Amino acid sequence: MVNEIVKRNGISFGIIIGVVSALITATIYAIDINLFISGWLGATIIGLYIIISIILLVKTKKDLNGVFPFKEAFTTYFIAALIGVAISTTFNIILFNFIDPSIKDTLKELTAKYTMEMMQKFGTPTAAINEAMKKLNESNPYSIIELLKGSIYSVVVNCIFGLIMAAFFKSNTTQQVYK
Repeated sequence: MVNEIVKRNGISFGIIIGVVSALITATIYAIDINLFISGWLGATIIGLYIIISIILLVKTKKDLNGVFPFKEAFTTYFIAALIGVAISTTFNIILFNFIDPSIKDTLKELTAKYTMEMMQKFGTPTAAINEAMKKLNESNPYSIIELLKGSIYSVVVNCIFGLIMAAFFKSNTTQQVYK
């Protein structure tokens, strides 16, 4: 049975993460779609999610009066990540497949151009670049299926990150207080 504080905080912060993600995507869409392939913006967004995760775990540990076993720490993070990924993926599916399906081709072209430039910059052989471009042209990364596959990958990465965060934020005490 999941502790009510863990569940409440996980759900609340999951909604926050999902809404923030959707707002970021909508803002990028409205301002400049070239930002979708921006490395610095991607790093900034990851930093924002880390800050939100730290706030979540600190708050939950405080709400539990410092008794925060590894399992509860991971569960709190996992609930939030799962809800955040679900909201974000749902928004992306709606945006890229129903609101403006034509943007998928534009983003695919931008991604191909960026990928080719990066591969050339790192001295990748022409044959490897051509193969990568062929695979990229055959893919549809913003289709419903690919976005759902990406969400599964995101959940896996979040699990790994959640294990690290839970190990860092767990309490050192072995006493647990159940109410």
